[in-house]
Amino acid sequence: MKTRLLLCLALLPPAVLAHHGVASLGAIGLEGPGAPVETSSAATLPQGRWLTYLKVDHAKFRTDDPTDATEADYAQYWMLGLGYGFTPWFSAYFFQPYNIKKDERDGFKSRGFTDLSAIGVFGFKYDQGWQLVPASESLDDLMDWHFTAYAGLTLPTGEANHRLRDGSIDPGMSLGFGKPSFSYGLTATKQVSDATTLVFETGQMRFQEYRYADGQTMRFGTETRLNAALAQRLLSWPERRLRLDGNVELNFLRLGRDVEDGAKATATGGDILYGVLGARLYWDRLSLGLALKRPIWTALNEAAEQQGAEGKERLRAIVTLSALF
Repeated sequence: MKTRLLLCLALLPPAVLAHHGVASLGAIGLEGPGAPVETSSAATLPQGRWLTYLKVDHAKFRTDDPTDATEADYAQYWMLGLGYGFTPWFSAYFFQPYNIKKDERDGFKSRGFTDLSAIGVFGFKYDQGWQLVPASESLDDLMDWHFTAYAGLTLPTGEANHRLRDGSIDPGMSLGFGKPSFSYGLTATKQVSDATTLVFETGQMRFQEYRYADGQTMRFGTETRLNAALAQRLLSWPERRLRLDGNVELNFLRLGRDVEDGAKATATGGDILYGVLGARLYWDRLSLGLALKRPIWTALNEAAEQQGAEGKERLRAIVTLSALF
């Protein structure tokens, strides 16, 4: 018997980064596979349905010198999203980030809306052969391997030449890249039992060189991600349309060196492995995700000089909320 599931989005990221925020993609229902908080799951939206999404990521950085007002204190990334299912196998999303970055004590602070992003997601599966995701699937069908391929870009709607209090421009504190950036990736989801789901993701984000109003140029380094996650159903109350999942994730991030004024910049780039512990609560068409994320291994290029960069967080606290209608 085919069943049309009530879906809730598990959107996040894959990661939200120190320079900018990126949303992870995926959907899940009260029955069927689980979805982590940060790693994108392989699911698309139902045809003709809309999804709204909010994500908040608060990153608190380690500080080396409490008297140094130029050291980064925290960054907070807000993201609003809207998605639509054009077909059972193709969904599109728009995301509008709002970033806050604060240095220590009386140091510099920037806040504002950053570049709008658009992403398209194609869904397919393997069941005795490759096929596009159908309009409805039985619970047995949901046990098959499911995949998505996604691609997107940012639009230069943010203020790349945002000036700090002293009138200077710091690309790491700016509110846009100045030119479009491009992202693409693949996801895979396998429900291995009624309560356990494995999720995998790989993707890249690439940037273009931009010349700022003060004459400096910057091209941020390419970001490569490899993510794996396990989602475990902990509790289920079908009569109340409630479900609670626990999530464990490993997020690997490789950052290429930034290129500043035509030369490779020092104190940029390296490898980071994040560990994520989270939970997701579903209620009817709503989904609430909570997670704590921190680096558990790093190999930064000049680690001693990269205060305030990815891999130098004390902890990241993540909250997501989504609704399907």
